[in-house]
Amino acid sequence: MKKELLYTIPSLYRDDFRIQGYRFGHGKKALCVVGSMRGNEYQQIYTCSQLVARLKKLEGEGLLKEDREVLVIPSLNPSSMNIEKRFWPTDNSDINRMFPGYSLGETTQRIAAGVFEQIKDYENGIQFASFYMPGQFSPHVRMMKSGYENVEKARKFGLPYVVLRIPKPYDTATLNYNWQIWETNAFSLYGSATDVIDEKSARQLIEGILRFMASEGILKEDIENSELSEPRVFTDRELLAVRSKTSGIFINLAEVNQRVEKGQQLACILDAGEGEVTERLYAPADGVVFFAHSKPLVYANTAVFKLLA
Repeated sequence: MKKELLYTIPSLYRDDFRIQGYRFGHGKKALCVVGSMRGNEYQQIYTCSQLVARLKKLEGEGLLKEDREVLVIPSLNPSSMNIEKRFWPTDNSDINRMFPGYSLGETTQRIAAGVFEQIKDYENGIQFASFYMPGQFSPHVRMMKSGYENVEKARKFGLPYVVLRIPKPYDTATLNYNWQIWETNAFSLYGSATDVIDEKSARQLIEGILRFMASEGILKEDIENSELSEPRVFTDRELLAVRSKTSGIFINLAEVNQRVEKGQQLACILDAGEGEVTERLYAPADGVVFFAHSKPLVYANTAVFKLLA
């Protein structure tokens, strides 16, 4: 393993901004893994750190192919993480809406450009992603339906679901989309947490990556050979959204991966001043809870659940 400085921005008054990566092997650029891009993605940087530790051990045991290169970048935004701010500290911009970047542009555009130049030539790319709304997901693989997506490769992770996202205009500036345009097989992995550490979810994603690496010939043997069911493939438009009509204190009565029946109560919302129930939320159909809101407060017209019927 080699720890390398991949990109830096000099600073006049404070320490320089640095992005570091961990490189395993050499030769064909087989896989790049990117962790947190936002300052609250603690689960994503944790999962990357555990992946680095696992790959270091496998490399020491001689189980990584010598002619394949793997690069792991735990964080693209350590400055925001240091001050617990989700987006870039000075202008509140999102690095994952700046790809492929612009080397003469604003700071986040320069970061995206500098990093993308380092990672755009890998055959496979994985990002540990988070959702724009606070909540928990059922662990899954997600890809942009850009015409370059590779569903068969996505199945190799062995996760329960493969989700195809129909791109919206702002998605064209994400890492996943641009990786695909530059002919990288790009996958976003979603676990069940973002701003807290969930070890079980992290292990599940790491095991999925190792299964993928074995199937791609990056590992010398399949070390994750447990029996797995065939993942379900669907588009994000197939999910049924359950939206709140009122704001208040959110009391969740359903868990991610729980199977629910039509008419079953999923949550209730309390008046923050008087404590009375102002709304009860029910399942619109039989299905599985794929996403659940996780914050104690909720706004009106928020998608607090997404069900997979």
